[in-house]
Amino acid sequence: MNASAPQQNVPPSSPDNLVEISDLHFAFEQNQVLKGVNLAIPRGKLVAILGVSGCGKTTLLRHIGGQLKPARGEVTFDGQVVHTLGNNALYAMRRKMGMMFQVSGLFSDLSVFDNIAYPIREHTDLPEDVVRDLVLMKLDAVGLRGARDLMTGELSGGMERRVALARAIALDPMLIMYDEPFAGLDPISLNTVASLIRTLNDALGLTSIVVTYDVSESLKVADYVYFIHDGVVVAEGEAAAMADSRDPFVHQFVHAKPDGPVAFQYPSRPYSEALDLPPTPP
Repeated sequence: MNASAPQQNVPPSSPDNLVEISDLHFAFEQNQVLKGVNLAIPRGKLVAILGVSGCGKTTLLRHIGGQLKPARGEVTFDGQVVHTLGNNALYAMRRKMGMMFQVSGLFSDLSVFDNIAYPIREHTDLPEDVVRDLVLMKLDAVGLRGARDLMTGELSGGMERRVALARAIALDPMLIMYDEPFAGLDPISLNTVASLIRTLNDALGLTSIVVTYDVSESLKVADYVYFIHDGVVVAEGEAAAMADSRDPFVHQFVHAKPDGPVAFQYPSRPYSEALDLPPTPP
C-alpha cells in the first residue's frame, strides 16, 4: 500500500491494466479540475475512486468514455488512446463499456423491459426472442425479473438503481463505470446495490470503477482505492488497509473528521473584513 504521499510518477504501462490514466490535465475555462492524475485500473478488479464533491471524479469518467478530451496527458482503454480515436472507433470502444449514471438515466416513457432491451436493440441485430431472453436474464441477475412490465415512475429509488445496473450490463461489457451509485439510497437498498456491484463484477468477469464519496460501502466492496483531492491522486492502496491509514487526507475522509487537509470553509477574506467590521483585538 502507498497512502503516504501523492503520486508523482506515471505508472508503467501493463497489459494487465484495462484502463491507464497518465498525467491527465483538464480545466473548465479557468477552473483547473485535473492537475496531473495518474492511475491504473487492473482487469477483473473493482476499483473505487473517492473524493469530496466537485473534486473531478465524474470528469475522470467522462475522459475514459471519450466525452471529454484532455488538455494534457492521455487515457488508454484496452490499449487504445481514447482521445485520438475517430467517431467510428470511439463508438465501437463504447460498446465495450457500461455506465450506471448518477441519476440512473432511465427512459421515463419506456417500461423496465424496454429500458434494458434498448441498448441490445440499438447495437445488435439479434432476433426479438433472443433479446427477450437476454433482458430477462439481466433482470433476474438484479432480482427484478418480476418488475419487467413496470414503468420507471412506479419504481422505488433502490429498484431504479437496480434497473440501471441491469441496463449497464446488457451488452456484457468489459468495463462498467458507476457514478455515485449509492447516493440517496436507504440503508437496505444501498447494501443491496453494493452487493450486486461486487457479485456481478466477480460472476461476469468484469472490471468496475466506482466513483463515490461513500466511504463505508466502497471500502467493503472494492479491491483497490484511489483518493483524489485538488486535481491529483493524493493516496492509494488496498481497500482493506485504508481504515487504518495514517495519511492525513485519508484519515479525515474515512473517519469524516471536520478538521484536516479538506477545509470546510471555501477560501475567502476573513469574516470580519467581509462584514466591514474592525478585527477583534487579541
